[in-house]
Order: sequence, then structure tokens, then C-alpha cells
Amino acid sequence: MAPMTRNRCPENIPTDLTAAYYRQRATAGLIITEGAQISEQGIGYPATPGIHAPGQIKGWRRVTDAVHEAGGRIFVQPWHCGRISHPDFHAGQAPVAPSAIRPAGQAFTFKGMQDFVTPRALETDEIPGIVEQYRHAATCAVDAGFDGVEIHAANGYLIDQFLRDRTNHRTDAYGGPIENRIRFLAEVAEAICSEIGAERVGVRISPVNQFNDIDDSSPQELFNCVAETLGGIGIACLHVVEVSMSGKPDTSVDFTEIRHRFPGRYMANGGYTKQRANEAIAGGHADLVSFGVPFLANPDLVRRFRLNTALNEANPDTFYGGGAEGYTDYPCLEDA
Repeated sequence: MAPMTRNRCPENIPTDLTAAYYRQRATAGLIITEGAQISEQGIGYPATPGIHAPGQIKGWRRVTDAVHEAGGRIFVQPWHCGRISHPDFHAGQAPVAPSAIRPAGQAFTFKGMQDFVTPRALETDEIPGIVEQYRHAATCAVDAGFDGVEIHAANGYLIDQFLRDRTNHRTDAYGGPIENRIRFLAEVAEAICSEIGAERVGVRISPVNQFNDIDDSSPQELFNCVAETLGGIGIACLHVVEVSMSGKPDTSVDFTEIRHRFPGRYMANGGYTKQRANEAIAGGHADLVSFGVPFLANPDLVRRFRLNTALNEANPDTFYGGGAEGYTDYPCLEDA
């Protein structure tokens, strides 16, 4: 089950409803949770969970216990939104980013949609502190009972902002050539691996996704190097979003090249059907395939795939925010 933001965690703490939602989907084999911010600074949306404070650990423990009792496994996704945020989340202070480049578009805030602002560029000596926040989040994840973590390095958030030359105009050791732009991700991955073991760590990337006003002039070269670097660190799994946010294929990147440069498990994501997923695994393109919206609308997706039955249709109006409707009330086969 791929990570999906649902905005149903008041005060940034998972609830009993969160636990029910994930428990329903425990047959996924491996669940990767929605993004969970590593600090208050990392917040970019309302009602998203954190993984850095005692109350959050307690809330997530209800989730992990529920999933484990149902026979599942679950990773949390440590997250820092960087410039994809708004001063309303930070006591009026600007969000932080690799460079002071304002993203196009608007932020989703408690007051509704508001224009993005120009972020504050992080000072070089601030970056090790953020790496430590990721390390601390990994420790909190273990305390909360998670089986592992998947570092969120996709979809235009902080780590992705460091990777791409459209959003990273730095002239220090974290900017310029590809090896410098990868440095922040590598340091985060190394810190988390040293804390909880590389066999419990994955990373998610999105080489062709331009969501959140992000892009790169040489995505193939960049993400080939990302795959090689992460392979050298020894993480267990590289989770690759192979489509744009629109869901359309993009031929600007050959994902086979990325796959062959990473020695660990390659998890493919992006509009896969059961048939395409089986073909990708049988043909050696992927070791695993993740599903997002199909799991959102079908708690028993695994059973439906096994029995070749019809799938529930997802309701986009209930994707973000709200309560049980569109969250825990999608029927399973025995309920239909």
C-alpha cells in the first residue's frame, strides 16, 4: 500500500480512526503510511501526523498494534515539506528550503487556499540539525512499533527540493553538481540506517513528477546517481513513482536504467493494474508494486485481486480531511 496523505489527524496525532483505517488494509503485506513530519518546521498541510513527539508516538503505537494484530507490516514515511508550506503553520515565519525560490501555486491551510510565499534558504550550518531530526524520527518510529521507515524524497518536498536544479541554486556543498545535490538525501539515509539498520529503510523518489513546481534539467543522470548512491548506502528498497502527478507515463526517464543501478529491492508505483503489476514482476522490471487509490477505496484489495472481482470506485471529494466517510466506510466483499 503506497503512502497517501489523508489529513485526518487533528493536532498532528493519529487517532483511533487512523488505526481503524490502517487495520482494515493490513492484508497489503506492507503498508507505507502517509507522510509524517519530522518536526514542527516540517509541517506543510493541516491535520497531518508527526513522528517526533511523545503524543505522536503514542498515537502511532495504536496504529502499529492494530496492523500487527491483523497480521500486517507497516513502515512510516518521515517527511519535511520544505517550501511547500505557509507561514500560518510556523507562527508567521517563512518556510525553509534549499534556496529562496517561491513555488507557483497555493498552500492548503486551515484558512483555505493561500498563495505560497518565498521560503527562507537554509544556512549551511542548519542542515546537520535537520538530518538529526530525521534520525530522531526514525528512533520515534521504532518506539512507535513500526517495522521500518521509508524516507520521503519525492513529490517536490524538502529532500526533492535539494535534489532538483530548478529548486536548488545553492553554491555550498549541498548545491551545484549532482553529487552535491544528492548530499542531503545521502546524509539523511546514512543517519537513519545507522540508527535502525539499513534493512529497515526505504526511500521514495519521483523522477518525472513535476508536482509542487519542481523539475530538473537532467533527470535521468540525476536519478541514476541517486539510485547508485542509495545502493552504496545499502537501503533495503527504492520506491519509484514512475508517472507524473496526472498519472500519465513520461518517457523522459528510462526507469529500467534506475532499476539496474540499484542493487536492492525495486518497488514500482504509478497507475499499475493487477495485470501490469504481475507482468512487471515476472519480467524483472520490479520486485514489488505498490497501489495507492485502489487500496484507499478497497480495504480488501488483495482478496479482490485474488478473486478477480470488481473494485470499489474511489470518491475524490473525501480524499483529504473529514471523518469516517471515504476513509473507513468503503465496503469489503462480505459487506457489499
